[in-house]
Amino acid sequence: MKELYSRLFARPRVAAELIFASLLVSVLGLSSAVFVMLVLSRYVAHGVDATLATLASGTVAAVLFEFGFRQARFRIAQGVGRARDEALAQGAYAALTGAKAQNVEAMPPGARREAVAGAETAQAAFSAANLCAVLDVPMALVYLGALFLLDFGIAVIACLFVGGVLVASFLLHGALRSMTKDSAASAARRGGLIAAAIAGTDTLRAFNGQGYLRKLWRAETETMERLRKTAGQRQNLAQSTIQVAQGLLTVAVISLGAVLVVKGKFDVGALIGANILAARALSPIARVAALVQEFAKAEQALEGLRELARLPQEKMQGAALSEYRGGLEFRDLGFAFVGQPVPLFESFSLKLDPGSITVVAGGNGAGKTTLARMIVGLVEPRRGQILADGVDLQQFVPEWWRKQVIYLPQEPKLLAGTLRDNVAMARPDLDDAALNRLIAAAGLRKFIDQSPGGLDAPVVNNGEGLALGIRQRVALARALATGGRLAVFDEPTEGMDADGSGQVYAVMNDLSRRGATVIAFSHDANILRGAKVVVNLDVKPTPSVSYAPVTPSGVHSHDATQARGLSAPTGSGARAAPPGAH
Repeated sequence: MKELYSRLFARPRVAAELIFASLLVSVLGLSSAVFVMLVLSRYVAHGVDATLATLASGTVAAVLFEFGFRQARFRIAQGVGRARDEALAQGAYAALTGAKAQNVEAMPPGARREAVAGAETAQAAFSAANLCAVLDVPMALVYLGALFLLDFGIAVIACLFVGGVLVASFLLHGALRSMTKDSAASAARRGGLIAAAIAGTDTLRAFNGQGYLRKLWRAETETMERLRKTAGQRQNLAQSTIQVAQGLLTVAVISLGAVLVVKGKFDVGALIGANILAARALSPIARVAALVQEFAKAEQALEGLRELARLPQEKMQGAALSEYRGGLEFRDLGFAFVGQPVPLFESFSLKLDPGSITVVAGGNGAGKTTLARMIVGLVEPRRGQILADGVDLQQFVPEWWRKQVIYLPQEPKLLAGTLRDNVAMARPDLDDAALNRLIAAAGLRKFIDQSPGGLDAPVVNNGEGLALGIRQRVALARALATGGRLAVFDEPTEGMDADGSGQVYAVMNDLSRRGATVIAFSHDANILRGAKVVVNLDVKPTPSVSYAPVTPSGVHSHDATQARGLSAPTGSGARAAPPGAH
């Protein structure tokens, strides 16, 4: 309800127009009760047809005016929420896409989807129709005031029923809030299970995991059904109570009015009119009570949106160098995941000169991908600094910094759109000639030529339907589009065939020749032999750093690699020379 009132009074002038229109609607709504009373007291008593015609035409005009004011009020109410609805929808997605990666990842995928979808839930609950329904609630005072003019006792009875239903509505709202929160959490978990079933189609079937996921799904479904049942029972109880209250109010008003008629203090017309007025006073309260569950869901959805908005966002302002030369330095760097007592690494210091080739090695879980993402600015160090040409990365605008980096992640993800959209994502202004050069460098020409639509072939389901090697080549072309002076390759030849690996070697050699700084996170023996610096993350807590001797031909000897204790499978049969062979 707070959100609804916030929308209403965000523009005081519009709010005043809505309230005035609601008042006019309520005043005009008195016409039916007045018509009944006057017909019974005047026309029936005297039988003058002109009187009936006058009363009927006047009441019809009032009803038509009421209809017109209701329509005008509705259109004004639509304008009240339009900007707020758009802000919610855009803000939710902006918060999701603009939050720092490590904070987004800490939020379960199902919860992320529920949070973004919460904008639609809020929009539906705080619609123009529901806003008008809420505005009608205080206007019940108009009908209660008219009742006081007719008879104090009947008005008091109507006030008691209206107040009772209003209190019951607030109590129901409070009871549903906690259940709605639990339902949202369960829905988020169910969303995660759906995502797991979709993303892990082959895994689910190959390892007979259907039973496991179905068990979890059954448990969540039972939880959801239990919450829905309880909420439904309470909502039904509230609706039944309102219906009973309406019936009892009619009995009370008619009974007291009948007594007054018998005593000569009331006439039949006033009795029927009082009953109509009492019903009109209770009607908006009953209508809003029926919306209590919808409002409770909306409030929970807004809380999810606020939680999403509270995620730390990447900054939009900061420093930028006029020219980045490719220098990189790690100074007393350390990182540990939240809740983990042992850091991945700490006290790591290393300075890399522009144009150097560095290999970072280590077993699974040693921290290779974390360090790669830290260089790109996707993860923040727990301590220490990463400096680019002597400037802390934390001072840079992330958008500018990532334009300086050629980044190939270990598990590349493509986005909805076309192949062209994905390759040119970092540089949408690239022309076809530049795109074709990138395609050739990544070894994608044959695939593009054979794809229906070529570069304009659609990418669906994040490219999961494409072979891993093709996704990696597309990701390589996308990375090269930045033209940056720092290249970060995370397991660049993993899953690649000989031709693909050779393409990666050629790219790394070309980058090195052009003076770019290359950092490869890899166990590939050919890449290891091309490294000037090798960082071993398996050495804890501070990684070891070794510098390889260089043979006259520029290729690091295999014996030197083995002496560092970083043995790897020998040659891949690639056509291109290993990195470092200039």
